[in-house]
Amino acid sequence: MVCGCIMMMSCGQSNYALPPGLVFGKKPGLDPYYLIGSKADRETIRQLFFLLAKEREPGEPRFAVVREIAGRFVRLKAYPKAISFLTSQIHQDPEDPYNPYYLHMTAYAYKEQKAYQVAALYFDRIINNYPDLTVQGQSIHLDCLRHLIEGTDNPERQVRYYKEIIARFPDQIDLGQAYFKLAYAHERIGEWNEAIQAYTQYRPYIGKTGVPGFPNADYHAKQLVDFNNSPKDWTFETLDALLKAVKEAIDTENSAKLRQYQAKVNFFARSWSQDVDDSTMAEFSLSAFMSRGRIQYAEELDSGSNATEAYLRTSGWDQYITTWYLYFRKVYFPLDPKIHGRWEWAGIYYGEKL
Repeated sequence: MVCGCIMMMSCGQSNYALPPGLVFGKKPGLDPYYLIGSKADRETIRQLFFLLAKEREPGEPRFAVVREIAGRFVRLKAYPKAISFLTSQIHQDPEDPYNPYYLHMTAYAYKEQKAYQVAALYFDRIINNYPDLTVQGQSIHLDCLRHLIEGTDNPERQVRYYKEIIARFPDQIDLGQAYFKLAYAHERIGEWNEAIQAYTQYRPYIGKTGVPGFPNADYHAKQLVDFNNSPKDWTFETLDALLKAVKEAIDTENSAKLRQYQAKVNFFARSWSQDVDDSTMAEFSLSAFMSRGRIQYAEELDSGSNATEAYLRTSGWDQYITTWYLYFRKVYFPLDPKIHGRWEWAGIYYGEKL
């Protein structure tokens, strides 16, 4: 900010070259285009422009004046004037080391006018063509990357931006969130090896950080990483084959076989009302719950079953809740075409459906 005492300096005539915005008449004056706001605003803008005329060389004094003029236009929501002024400064001196900041303010002005695509072009241009600049302890490149990430739903661009922000600013971001969103962007593209790698990097942050927009981030990352690292030898080619095997094990009261058919990772046992993150891994012995006698199962799958999920109602378990719904699902794992689309017994829901 330029302090009040500087802004109120007498400008008078100047032998210096006038910057864009100042024009010659009978005496130097300011282009009326830039005179906006209240009487006090117009007087301040006039004096700032003449003060700028005295600061010919690039440096902090000139930067402070340019920043104050552009900031005043922004505060007055005169975004086209801010853009015109800032771009004229860049055109006047392409080598000014503060041009990245002027471009950053230009991008911000476009964003405030909802010209998001134009703003993104400027943010991208700063990162690709200008060295980073730190103003008031803040990195221009870091802020540009944040704006670019916020402004796109394109996963290819997200991958690029998250990789750069992780590599360059690991101590200034939520690294857990960045790894998850990088992984998810890779997943959307179908780059599964890269997705698993990024989800693996996210694993140390499970339970320590939240990911906005992804309430089940921890569960999703853990499920994919653990499944990737497992032998996957419990899956069946079809749902019918899996159901036949499970029913035969129930009919013969063979708890060992049932245990064999359970998924070895990500298997859950929970009530219908529990959230995914609250589910408990079922590490119990099924034989302990089969002592009451023969377990009964429905002849048909529950009506809530579909092409990717199936529920089989069973009863007679030796527990305070004797009704269990066995939950089966189609495996979603495009990384391995031999496994993708097979079926697994993934969990148990306790009690009657809500």
